[in-house]
Amino acid sequence: MNAPTEAPFALSRQREVVAALRSVLPENAVLFNEEDTRPYECDGLSAYRQLPMVVVLPKTEAQIIAILKICQRLEVPIVPRGAGTGLSGGAMPIADGVVLSTARLNKIVRLDPYARVAVVQPGVRNLAISEAASSHGLYYAPDPSSQIACSIGGNVAENSGGVHCLKYGLTVHNVLRVRMVTIEGDVVELGNEGLDAPGLDLLAVFIGSEGMLGVVTEVTVKLVPKPQKARVIMASFDDVVKGGNAVANVIAAGIIPAGLEMMDKTSSRMVEPFVKAGYDTDAEAILLCESDGTPEEVEEEIARMTEVLNASGATAIAVSHDEAERMRFWSGRKNAFPAAGRISPDYYCMDGTIPRKKLAQVLLGIAEMEKTFNLRCANVFHAGDGNLHPLILFDANQPGEFDRAEEFGAAILELCVEVGGTITGEHGVGIEKINSMCVQFSDAERAAFFAVKRAFDTAFLLNPDKAIPSLVRCAEYGKMHVQRGQLKFADLPRF
Repeated sequence: MNAPTEAPFALSRQREVVAALRSVLPENAVLFNEEDTRPYECDGLSAYRQLPMVVVLPKTEAQIIAILKICQRLEVPIVPRGAGTGLSGGAMPIADGVVLSTARLNKIVRLDPYARVAVVQPGVRNLAISEAASSHGLYYAPDPSSQIACSIGGNVAENSGGVHCLKYGLTVHNVLRVRMVTIEGDVVELGNEGLDAPGLDLLAVFIGSEGMLGVVTEVTVKLVPKPQKARVIMASFDDVVKGGNAVANVIAAGIIPAGLEMMDKTSSRMVEPFVKAGYDTDAEAILLCESDGTPEEVEEEIARMTEVLNASGATAIAVSHDEAERMRFWSGRKNAFPAAGRISPDYYCMDGTIPRKKLAQVLLGIAEMEKTFNLRCANVFHAGDGNLHPLILFDANQPGEFDRAEEFGAAILELCVEVGGTITGEHGVGIEKINSMCVQFSDAERAAFFAVKRAFDTAFLLNPDKAIPSLVRCAEYGKMHVQRGQLKFADLPRF
C-alpha cells in the first residue's frame, strides 16, 4: 500500500479510536495530537522511540475496564505504562496502538500497620509507600535506584529489585496480591493477604510479565519493620578478581547482608566527584556491605564480614559511624547512572544475572570486550545476587558508536548465559533484549511462554512485540547473527 493511501487510513483509524475512547473518558484524558503524545514516545531506553496513535489517562478502574473493552472490540494494541522509568523499552508505544498510562491512579488505598500491609494503586511511587509507613516504624523493602520516581505498577511489571534485594527480596517476594484487568475487561485478583492462596500461583506468573497479561489496578504489598540500626562497610580491593571472590566468600560464610554491592574503578571515579561519597578512587573495586537489625546483631555481623573481607584481600576497610555516613556511602551507588553523564555524552545500561562465583570471570571478560568494541564500560553490581549493571559509555553523535554499544551489550548478555546466568535480573526484556531471548531459550521454551501469553490474551493485543521473540524472529536472528550487530530490532518481522 503506498503512502498517500496509508495516511488517510491511519487518520481515519485514529479518529475512530479517539471517538470511542472519548465516549468513556473526559476529553483531557485522551491525547492524540503529536505535541501531547511526544512525551510518551519512549521509556528510559530513549534510543528507541515511537509516537503512539493515542494516549489515555484513566483515573479509575472502571475507566480502565472500559478502555480495554473498546480496544479489544476495535482490535487496537495496548501498551500499559507506569512512570516511564523502565530501561528495556517495555513501555515503548506501537504506532497503531494506545498507550494506557496508570499515572493518575496514585492513591494509597489503605495502610494497615498491624497487618503490616499497604494497598496502593499502580501509580503510587515506590518511595511514597515507605514515606507513608514511616510513622508506624515500617517501610517497603524493594528500593530500585529510581525509587523516587518509579511507580509500584511498573515495579510489578518488571519485578524490580534494588540494593537491598539480597536480604529482603525482589518485588515478587514483597507483593501479596495484585488486582488486574484482563483484555476482556474482567477484574481478576491474584494472591491474597494471607500466607497462601488457593489454586495455581498465578501471582508469580503475573509479576514480571511486562504488561503482556493484564493491566494492574491495585497492589497489596508487605511492609517490614525499620531495623533498629544499620551500618555499612566500604571495602577496597586492588584487584577486581579479589573483589569478586570476596562477594562469594561473604555468602559462603553464611552471612546474608542487607546489601552487597560492587563498583569498579571506572564507576568509583565517575561517581566520587558527583556525590563525594568518600570512595577510594585508587581501588580497582569497592564493595559496600550493609548489616541491619538490632544493635547487637549488627555489631556481630559487621565484625564477621570485616574478618571475611580482610581474609579475601581487602586493602582498606571503612565502617559507617552514623546514619549520615551510611547514606553517604550508599549515595555513590544510588547515583551511578546520573553520574555517567559527567564523563560521557551517552550511556547504555545493561542488566544481566550470573552465579556469584563467576563475578571475577565476567568482569575480566567485560574488560576484554572494552578493547574489542573500543568503548569504556563502568561496572556496578547487585553483587550479592549476581545482578550486573554494566554502563557502556558512548557518544551517539559519533557515527557507529551506538551500534557498537548495542553489540557490546549483546556480547555481555551472551557471556552471562555462557557462565550459567540469565539475560535480565530486574529491568525486563522489553525490546532491548528480545534478540538475546533467542540465545537463551529454545523453541520449545519460547512456545511455552507464548502459551501463557495466549491464555491471558488470545488476541495478542496487550504489549505485543515485547519480551518473547517469535519462532520466525529467532530463525531470522540465527541466519543473520553471523557477526554481532548485524541485526537490529527494526529489521525483524512482527509476530
